[in-house]
Formats: sequence, structure tokens, C-alpha cells
Amino acid sequence: MVIINKKSGVIVCIAITVIAGVAATAPRPPVMKYTNLKVLPKSISSKELMGIMVDDFQDGLGVTCNFCHANAKDGHGLDFASDAKPEKEVARNMMRMTLGLNKKYFKIKHPVIGSGSLDVTCITCHKGHAFPGGD
Repeated sequence: MVIINKKSGVIVCIAITVIAGVAATAPRPPVMKYTNLKVLPKSISSKELMGIMVDDFQDGLGVTCNFCHANAKDGHGLDFASDAKPEKEVARNMMRMTLGLNKKYFKIKHPVIGSGSLDVTCITCHKGHAFPGGD
């Protein structure tokens, strides 16, 4: 059996305390600030936003990001804040419509896009296709 003397025990305790303190005060990743959100909440987290974009839009409509989002002017990636593509405003109107349907007909007091409590979502009509009624 190893016996730790008093001095070593104190050093170990101090080291653990310092390590725990550093870990607790480590800088957190910056909160993303999204621009040009008109229906979704401006304080939405990146996890929530990606969930809506992937689970609701990509799965519900069978489309990828570039269906609604315009290419960046520098040719690298997409310009998510741009309103250059009319499909983006159509998507906003569809979000407003589904929120309204859920509130009026299904009595959901505060419907939120991406919430599991919604009865009417993109997939209700689109069924995995870009345009409702598609095969």
C-alpha cells in the first residue's frame, strides 16, 4: 500500500482545484448571430436552426440548402442572409401558413417551427417533394 505524505496530498488537491477552475472558466464558443431571420427567432441556436433546416425542410421537401439560398457573390458556398432567390420568401410564407394552421385549427397557443408539437409541418403536404402533390 502506498502512503501519500501530507505535502504530496496538499499538492495533489491544489492541482485538482486549479485544473477544475481552468476548465470551468474556459471560454465558451461564441453565440451565432444570424441576420435576416424574419420568421424564425433571432435568438435561435445553431443546433435548433440546423434541426429545422435538415429535419423540416430537407427531409420534408427533399431539397438541399441551395434550393432556397443563393450562391455567395465570391463563388464560395452560400449566402444564407441573401433574399436573392424567391424560394426563400415562399419558404417564409409557408412557415407562417403552417404556424397559422396549427394555431387556428389545432389550438396550439404558441406554435414554433421545429417543435414536435406541430400537427401541420412541411411534410404534411410536401411528403418529401419540393412541390406539394409531387410524386
